[in-house]
Amino acid sequence: MEPNQITEAIIGAAIEVHRTLGPGLLESAYEECLAHELTLRRVPFERQVPLPVQYKGLSLDCGYRLDLLVAQTVVVEIKAVEQLLPIHEAQLLTYMKLGGWPVGLLINFNVPVLKRGIRRRVLGLKENEKPPRPLRLCGE
Repeated sequence: MEPNQITEAIIGAAIEVHRTLGPGLLESAYEECLAHELTLRRVPFERQVPLPVQYKGLSLDCGYRLDLLVAQTVVVEIKAVEQLLPIHEAQLLTYMKLGGWPVGLLINFNVPVLKRGIRRRVLGLKENEKPPRPLRLCGE
């Protein structure tokens, strides 16, 4: 699967979780349900992936963990907050940079309409490359 197909599969699974549960639960509940939905859809992923910080040749275990790493390509950071803040996007981008993953999704389940709670970020596009095509979500 290529990154656009992977992110489309993740977003579809997240929409199903949100459609079923709605907003108002803890992040851990959404993570568990999203993992189950990805399993049902046969999308490969890992949960709570440790992310050591590399500093001048030293690997530091600082307790950072990815919520989900899907198909060894897409980092998924799950939130259940009133609104996404710049620090949440910075967290996702830092995880992507530390691990060398090209694509990340920040998903806030605590919104009435899930498409308003999704941010997609891409690292490492070369100057002549076209950015990935925009995703069309249900209702657009």
